[in-house]
Amino acid sequence: QVQLVESGGGLVQPGGSLRLSCAASGSIFSIYNAGWYRQAPGKQRELVAGITVDNSTHYADSVKGRFTISRDNAKNTVYLQMNSLKPEDTAVYYCNADPVQLAFTWGQGTQVTVSS
Repeated sequence: QVQLVESGGGLVQPGGSLRLSCAASGSIFSIYNAGWYRQAPGKQRELVAGITVDNSTHYADSVKGRFTISRDNAKNTVYLQMNSLKPEDTAVYYCNADPVQLAFTWGQGTQVTVSS
């Protein structure tokens, strides 16, 4: 059973930065493309960033130029560096396989709140 544990969220002012981490219980991210997803209250979960096994990346238009996804296969960990945060980035952030059709059991996520 794959376990995903997200961390690094918190309360930050607009314009601030956070770095999220996602640790997997096995080497799944060496095999599967990985993605960071987010779900805001009353909205559907959406993919905000993805990284392939050969380190190609893609981003939602809403975060392009502000967020950076990366991976460390030796640590079975995927990261999301978030800069220039906006109130509309407020959500619970999750990591999982990309595309979502291949998703494992979802972790608890990490809350990101952008507010002054």
